[in-house]
Amino acid sequence: MTIQRLTGTSVQRVEDPRILTGRGRYVDDVVLPGMLHAAFVRSPHAHARIMSIDVTAASILPGVHLVLTDADLRPIIGDLTANGSPGLFVATYSALARGTVRLVGEPIAIVVADSRALAEDGAALVAVEYYVLDPVVDMDDAMRDDAPLLYPEHGSNVIYRTEHRYGDTASAFAGAAHIVRERFLQHRHANVPMECRGGVADFSPATRALEYTVSHQAPHAMRFQLSLILRQPTHLLRVRCGDIGGSFGQKGGIGREDIATCAAARILGRPVKWIEDRAENLAVAGQAREERLEVEAAIDAEGHLLGVRVKMVMDTGAYPQLGFPASGYTNVVRSLFPGAYRLGHYDFDAVAVTTNKGTYVPYRGPWEVETWVRERMIDVLARTAGIDPVEIRLRNLWNDDELPRKSVVGVELIKMTQRESLLQARERIDYDAFRVEQAEARKNGRYLGIGFCNFIEPAPFMPSLIKAIGFMAAPRTPQEAHIRVEPDGTITLFTSQQPHGQGHETTLAQLIADEIGVGIERVRVVHGDTQVTPFNFVGTGGSRAATLASGAVMGAARQVRERILRVAAELWEIDITDLDIVDGEVVANGVPSRRLPMQMVGILAYTRPGLANEDGSLGIDEHHAYISYEGTWSQSTHCCTVEVDVETGHVRVLRFVVVEDCGEMINPAIVDGQVRGGVAQGISAVLFERSAYGADGSYRADSLSNYLVATANDIPHIEVVHRHSHPDDPVPFRGVGEGGAIGAPAALTNAIEDALVPFGAKIREQHLPPHRILELCGLI
Repeated sequence: MTIQRLTGTSVQRVEDPRILTGRGRYVDDVVLPGMLHAAFVRSPHAHARIMSIDVTAASILPGVHLVLTDADLRPIIGDLTANGSPGLFVATYSALARGTVRLVGEPIAIVVADSRALAEDGAALVAVEYYVLDPVVDMDDAMRDDAPLLYPEHGSNVIYRTEHRYGDTASAFAGAAHIVRERFLQHRHANVPMECRGGVADFSPATRALEYTVSHQAPHAMRFQLSLILRQPTHLLRVRCGDIGGSFGQKGGIGREDIATCAAARILGRPVKWIEDRAENLAVAGQAREERLEVEAAIDAEGHLLGVRVKMVMDTGAYPQLGFPASGYTNVVRSLFPGAYRLGHYDFDAVAVTTNKGTYVPYRGPWEVETWVRERMIDVLARTAGIDPVEIRLRNLWNDDELPRKSVVGVELIKMTQRESLLQARERIDYDAFRVEQAEARKNGRYLGIGFCNFIEPAPFMPSLIKAIGFMAAPRTPQEAHIRVEPDGTITLFTSQQPHGQGHETTLAQLIADEIGVGIERVRVVHGDTQVTPFNFVGTGGSRAATLASGAVMGAARQVRERILRVAAELWEIDITDLDIVDGEVVANGVPSRRLPMQMVGILAYTRPGLANEDGSLGIDEHHAYISYEGTWSQSTHCCTVEVDVETGHVRVLRFVVVEDCGEMINPAIVDGQVRGGVAQGISAVLFERSAYGADGSYRADSLSNYLVATANDIPHIEVVHRHSHPDDPVPFRGVGEGGAIGAPAALTNAIEDALVPFGAKIREQHLPPHRILELCGLI
């Protein structure tokens, strides 16, 4: 039976039988002989000087093996220093607090004991004396001249400031028919992966080798940073990642706990496990999305955009993450804010401040605020000018015959399908019929609303965007794949991707099966082991895999295919162009009886020197690097309808339609899952989630009883409609990992404001729980 082409079909996920039957291997499943357990002493204060630390009682507790503070670690390890860029103040800090604590939950000491319970008992016995300082928990307070300083050596809580000018906004505004000025506030919330952070460090006193098994999305970056900070020779350091229970950006940087856990294992010469609990995760694993954008926008009488001015303030929290710098977020927002719209005059000012809150980390579409604010602004402009919100978007999106072209910031806009996706979403939702239904419902005291959102997502970042951002190390993004034919003819892929829910064990195997001509069951995908996988700093993140990992895999698979055919050609003394691989066998064209199974290819490649390789080496082993091109856009229109109960403030999402274009699809079911998961997170962010802090810097959302997340009952069926554009570059696939979470908040908040027009409610903030809906309506 001929093997059907797998690419483009919803092959059942290879990972599912293992994960869904409880046979996945997560970090807490790792149990090693003699393993100890760690817990951390954490600060109860948002801002305080540490006057003294007494570990005596903890150290003598039976079952406790080690208690460490910064004083113990400072002589043997280095500090954490994040990436910087021109004009950005980057604080250097220690794994355990040194002198001053700057957020609730900051680690002060690590206690290692026979069990987690004993370690926590020991942590409770560590006596810390504090001198409490005034905290800074608000971005405006942080910018006051008399504000308490988190880093007195810097002299300010403002750590970054930049201004950019494109065109002439003064002239653009002078000719405007309508000008709107609004302040939009996006609230802080958290990534909330199902599996919290954690790791198991195993140090061998005999070999001086350290192995760290960790829940992380970038194992090579983890190894690189651990080597520098621990002063551990890289060739004696191995990082391994098994199954990962989600990340959404949170597990891309190195944590202070990772360093302290590894240092403790090295001191003790025994394995040490640390598993983060949910309270720790919510408070200190990282939070995202706290920005304020003040926007002025000018349009002419027909609703055409003339100019936009943006002033952005970003709250980065207390410490920089080792990874993407704070300046990176503001510059990505600046570069993507224009989207695919006709914007010729544009000012963008940005300020980043530090406060006594959790570290700002990436979260599924870290630049999402540009989409939310732009699409909210367009609805405000439409209402101001009396123009339909769909129509005003159509008037401002570039036409096909005007592309390709550069955006106002210099980003290449290639093969934009925003107009088509918007019109398709309008038709799918039956926009005209909904407006009739909405009017009738209002007569009966029911308040329905509809909202749209257009956005383009770099998937992955392309050279012109990297240039516009202005600080990244390389102008293009590479990815490498390594494929080996095993002695039994099976295929092993070694990838630097580190999946944590994306399905790469399936999608990459689909590509290899098709490129080589074997069944998917003959392909194994290896990831998460720095000893055998290709180096890459990012691992899995930034919607990179569909293009970059696929390009690398396809290139390596084609090279392997040629090598397989060469074995048969040499064996049979047949020209290689007369051979093919069908159903896992090499066949001679026109001679169907002449077949060489892959199992025999493997045996011959490893036992007949010179057959597979001219230099006499054995086996078939190929590497390929793929580098990104321009035009690597995913794009989408989101549309949702809601009903708002003005007696309770409850918002019910009636329908949610996504029309997306990610080029060709490797596995449609996986694409749908990514889109729907992102949309669910976007809806949850608006209606439920918030990382709340008190005025004293106390963290008030440290459990899932007070940090709310949406349940399945809160999320409607998400209708996903696929468009199939064909990118010009050799790899026709684009990432979709972040788009759902980028577009959903804008569509939802636009719909809520549309529903509440009779009450004059203005939605200029993203977090809209029931009590806030009632406040905005003037009902409480």
